[in-house]
Parts: sequence; C-alpha cells; structure tokens
Amino acid sequence: MLMNTRQKTYSSQAGVMLLEALIAILIFSLGILSLVALQATTVQLTSDAKYRTDASLLADKLIGQMWASGGTLAALKTNFESPDGNAYKAWLQNDVTHNNALPGVVAEANGVVSTLPTVTVDATPGATAGQVAITLFWRTPQMKASEPGHRHVVATQIVFQN
Repeated sequence: MLMNTRQKTYSSQAGVMLLEALIAILIFSLGILSLVALQATTVQLTSDAKYRTDASLLADKLIGQMWASGGTLAALKTNFESPDGNAYKAWLQNDVTHNNALPGVVAEANGVVSTLPTVTVDATPGATAGQVAITLFWRTPQMKASEPGHRHVVATQIVFQN
C-alpha cells in the first residue's frame, strides 16, 4: 500500500519542475526586454538633451556677439535681426547650418515650413528697449513629418551705456 501512494505522488508531480523552469525563463525574458526598452529610451532622451544643449549654446553665442558689438540699439536691430541682418546671416551660416548643429533646420521651400532661427530686437525707446528674443527650431531624424518640431526660446535685454 505504501508503494502505491508513493507512485501516485510522483506521477501527480511529474512535469512540475519543467513548468517552473519555463515560468522562470518567461520572467527573466520579460526583465531583459524591459531593460532593452529602457536603453532605447535612454538613448533617445540623451540625443534630445544634446540638441537642447546645442540650441542653448548657439543662442548664448549670438547674445555674446550682440553684447560685444557695442553701438546703438538701432545698429543691433539692423545687424542681428532675422532674416536680413548681416551678423545674423553670418551666425546662421557659420554656426547653425554649416556645422549642422541642429538637425532639420531648413528655409521655407516646397511647402516645408521654415525652421530657421528667428531673432527679434526691440529698438523702440522705453522699458522694452533692447529686448532680444531668439527662437531656435529643430527636427530630430526620428521625427515623423507630421510631428511638430522642437523649439528653444531665449529672451534677454541688452542695454548699451553711452
């Protein structure tokens, strides 16, 4: 009688170890897949942070050039305001588009909305005199055409002492 009970116990537990091993492999696989997805997200966030940093550095460089230019607010507006200022054009050519600092920066053509940086300078007398707004746009290579691009806006006020 003791033998039959033992045989029933063994036969009722047959394959349990295999089932436990398969469940453990499933849990392990889900963990590995989660880590791979986390790594992909980390890479995307790192590249986004790089573009934001580049946009900030480009805006800071232009603001530094504005401060160093001296002169008057009217001259600042003439030289640095987009799209016709000579200093703006040089900055755009040398720093923004030449080095491909921000991807997807294009002029308006063939129905594509312009993503060129914009610079506005308020040269009117008063409390807002010397206010500068720089807006940089970019589109990452992974972005779909229907998605809106990224934007970084910097505002400052430049006052020249006479």
